[in-house]
This record gives sequence, structure tokens and C-alpha cells, in this order.
Amino acid sequence: MATKKIEKKIEVKKGGKILSGVVTSDKMKDTIVVEVSRYVKHEKYGKYMNISKKFKAHDAGNTAKVGDKVSIMETRPISKDKHFKLLSA
Repeated sequence: MATKKIEKKIEVKKGGKILSGVVTSDKMKDTIVVEVSRYVKHEKYGKYMNISKKFKAHDAGNTAKVGDKVSIMETRPISKDKHFKLLSA
């Protein structure tokens, strides 16, 4: 008897950036606001600073709650302000 190898092909789409941050708002339907912080050195003065930016992300089913650490992935525009979707909560 010959054995067959079964290979699963995992399709990874060419995607955009993957960011991680903290959920700051979950009051909208199917949308969360995620605050992403990064630690950056000032060009001129050399001081390190925390820079943060807020992104709206699509959260189908409203699974993430305020304070959760989440990963979001860049995607096609979903609405005027939403260009990210929730990867993991």
C-alpha cells in the first residue's frame, strides 16, 4: 500500500502592516479604536519619547473590550476612517 502525503497549503495574502496596541473604545457597532504606541528618538535633541496614534479597526461581533491588547492588520478601506481589521484579541 502506498501512503499519500496530504499537504495543506496555507495562503498568506500580501497584506499591509500589522500593529499591536490597546483598545481605548468599543462603543461603536463592529468598530474599535486601538491606540498604538511607539518609542522614538527625537532627531534633533536625542530624547526618547512615546508617540501614540489611534486607529479605527473592524471588529465583527464586538469581541474586543476596552483595555484588551490586540493586533490589527491593514486592509482595504472599509469606511471613511476604517482601514484596519482585528487579527487577535
